Amino acid sequence: MRKYTEVVPIAKSEAEQIFASDQADNICDAMVGIAFFEQDWKWAQDKCLSFLESTNTDVSRLAATCLGHIARIHHKIEKKVIAALRSRLNDANIAGQVEDALDDIEQFT
Repeated sequence: MRKYTEVVPIAKSEAEQIFASDQADNICDAMVGIAFFEQDWKWAQDKCLSFLESTNTDVSRLAATCLGHIARIHHKIEKKVIAALRSRLNDANIAGQVEDALDDIEQFT
């Protein structure tokens, strides 16, 4: 279980460097930072969406959660996100987070 860290804004260029790394904890922190603070919601959405398929369960779980955050904060999400999330509903490792994200999308978009 990851320990809580404060969510802070992160520049796109810094996030891109972190996303290209193999460090799951840093990737997770960067995803939350862009989900909460990035004004380019489509870019943030696409980055989080790319991590939904990660083989690292912590990363894929958080990607689903961050997609829900983006919908809640920006009141927008693309339909491809809904399809991608639904395709992960049968994955017991992340199904709870996927359901929560789909609920957020339904409620806030």
